[in-house]
Amino acid sequence: MKRNISLIAICLLIAIGSLPSGSTKATDTDNLSRGKIVVANRASGTISVIDTHSDEVTGTYALPAGPNAPEPMYVVQSRKRVFVGDRANKRVAIFNSRSFALEGTVAAGAGVFHMWVDPLDRQLWVNNDIDKTATVIDPITLEILATVPMPADLVAMGGRPHDVILDPLLGQSAYVTMIGFAGPSDFVVKFSARTFQEVGRAAVGKDPHLSAARQNKFLYVPCQNSHVVIVLNRFTMGEEASIPVPGAHGAGMANNGKTFYTTNLPGGGINGLFTIDTRTNSVVGASVDTPFAAPHNIALTPNGRKLYVTHSAGTSNKVTIYKLSGNNSVPDLIGEATVGFNPFGLAYVQ
Repeated sequence: MKRNISLIAICLLIAIGSLPSGSTKATDTDNLSRGKIVVANRASGTISVIDTHSDEVTGTYALPAGPNAPEPMYVVQSRKRVFVGDRANKRVAIFNSRSFALEGTVAAGAGVFHMWVDPLDRQLWVNNDIDKTATVIDPITLEILATVPMPADLVAMGGRPHDVILDPLLGQSAYVTMIGFAGPSDFVVKFSARTFQEVGRAAVGKDPHLSAARQNKFLYVPCQNSHVVIVLNRFTMGEEASIPVPGAHGAGMANNGKTFYTTNLPGGGINGLFTIDTRTNSVVGASVDTPFAAPHNIALTPNGRKLYVTHSAGTSNKVTIYKLSGNNSVPDLIGEATVGFNPFGLAYVQ
């Protein structure tokens, strides 16, 4: 009898452990929506914190004073820290992810723009578009691991680094978009995260940004000024698909890797959000109008139930909020939050 009870207990444990992430229990799923969205307010020198359960702003925190007025750009989380790029002061500010107490700063280069941390919290890459380099920081020790120059031939052609993402599986590669070229193409450059050397590149459309999912081999490259999302094989850098999307700019990937979202930044809010099925690499459902112009950057909750969009401009102070449901998870507007001026980058923070 005891043996039978033990076997039943083991089977129950195996069954529970095999359930897909985000659908184990109602309480677990609810917890996945009880984080925070942290928004960098570029024109206010602050970050705003939005509770993802109530969708209310629960705090506003100033970046530390520097030689110049702070200019927060993008936000990433690594363990118990939130990193915020400060373009005007050539550095990254560091906040505690629970209390948002300031923990310090670490130097970067001139022209801090996009940044990303690898999934194992080993490297934080910060693009510097004036210096035309990337600063690589250990997010645990805060040591500067490398200053990576962009390819000399692309720099000579007028190129500068813009967006960056690290491989979502093990972080063994970094992908950097380079913009500013004459002609119809910008570039995505692949670097080794071990040697910091270039190991591949691809010509893409104009003003490209980046996203990827651990569940497939693709690199999604929305190209605003070419009105297309180019899908690359992130291992070979060969083109896999080309998806027409007007003004494609923002890049948001669902945690399950099934859906990619992009914004139509220059469209004035008309056809402001598009949903792409990553299994077919095609647009699904209808495009979604946004209530404010300049829909820019995207963040999603890990359970795939909500999506947040910054609306960027000097006097803008809005983040719009969408529910994701149904087979295609097409966004449905459910609210807005008022934050600081020119909300720019944003990220989900646990």
